[in-house]
Amino acid sequence: MNSYGSNWRNYSLIGSLIGSLATWGESSWLLRRSQLLGAILIALLLSLAPFVSTSTLGIILLGIGCLWLLLTLTEEQKFSSGWIDKLVLLYWAIATVATAFSPVKSAAIDGWIKLTLYLMFFALCGRVLRSPHLRSWLITLLLHISVIVSVYGVRQKIFGAPQLATWNDPTSPLANKTRVYSYLENPNLLAGYLLGAIALSLGAIFIWRGWLRKSLAVTILLVNSACLYFTDSRGGWLALVGLLGTFSFLLYYRYYRYLPKFWRYWLIPLVIGAIAVIGVIAFFRVETLRLRILSIFVGRADSSNNFRLNVWDAVLEMIRDYPIIGIGPGNQAFQQIYPLYMRPNFTSLGAYSIYLEMTVEMGLIGISCFLALVGITFYRGISNLQRLIKADNVEGFWLISAMSGLAGLLIQGIADVIWYRPQVNTLWWFLVALIASFDYTVRGSKT
Repeated sequence: MNSYGSNWRNYSLIGSLIGSLATWGESSWLLRRSQLLGAILIALLLSLAPFVSTSTLGIILLGIGCLWLLLTLTEEQKFSSGWIDKLVLLYWAIATVATAFSPVKSAAIDGWIKLTLYLMFFALCGRVLRSPHLRSWLITLLLHISVIVSVYGVRQKIFGAPQLATWNDPTSPLANKTRVYSYLENPNLLAGYLLGAIALSLGAIFIWRGWLRKSLAVTILLVNSACLYFTDSRGGWLALVGLLGTFSFLLYYRYYRYLPKFWRYWLIPLVIGAIAVIGVIAFFRVETLRLRILSIFVGRADSSNNFRLNVWDAVLEMIRDYPIIGIGPGNQAFQQIYPLYMRPNFTSLGAYSIYLEMTVEMGLIGISCFLALVGITFYRGISNLQRLIKADNVEGFWLISAMSGLAGLLIQGIADVIWYRPQVNTLWWFLVALIASFDYTVRGSKT
């Protein structure tokens, strides 16, 4: 594969552009500090994401994309990429083909531009996060920003907040209950944003040194978890369970060789049993939790379920008519085609499932590539975790956190459509880039 990548660079027009400005890059004072500049731009995006408009974030993403492009053109080393990078490139290529064959090209081009900016963000993160120092700095920044978001959300729970939409079933006993949304103005979006922060705060507990910093990580974890609970997001709750389960399993894997024989066999069953007991007690004692969980299983009797089922019926018909390469990327393309299939009075911004969304946008080819990307990302994460375990390197906990965060977002995405928003989409690609960056990271020092 490396030989193929080298040949591609030597004989393709695009490949020949890589490094074409290397001489100029060597003399540029700014580009010699590209790692720091990239980290500053990423930090700016992470800092502002929950608080500013989508258009403002788009401008920052454009700046990030321009920097990545400039770095690529001034790259001195030979072109190289890991499996994750290759599949991301293939994913972008499929989106490009879907745009070219879209029945609504102008709308699809808009979605393609947004996707391209997200993938350039991934590419720059993949470069910057190779530095352990910058990696730690950016994650610490993200965690502190998440606390600001969560504290405001908890405040909404305590003092109340106007509900910006009908988020609860009007016929439910919870119809008038406050669902917090903080600065993100949507409970499900807030839950998705907090999943990544919760996962990274779990890793910080093991990586940050000193009881003061570890206590801070625990505080961040508790505040973010409380805020996520107060969103009353069913998908967010289930995603949190999946996140914690993934983290626990990988943590068990991390310490397996240190465990006595008894705990090697019984630790996971005992933990699962304890969680089940706590869950059952909470289910019967906490009315909000009980009613929200039960509403998942009442089918169309719940207005939220009924809405999703009607949207899914229409989306499946769209997939049937555009099965191979889809209608083109982006919610604007979706909104132009969806009215031709929708049930009366069930307008929607998206498919309410990331898997259906990608299938309708980029067809069976696109969703297959995405699932392959997910699989390879976890495979590379596990492979690099094994290497870091052997080196006794605590940086492996960031890998555990990233994989756990991805698992949570994938679970929430089963029945939600929040990935259109940059606050969650950039977080997804940040976690993927965090895993990909370890393909290039030196083993580092032991604990």
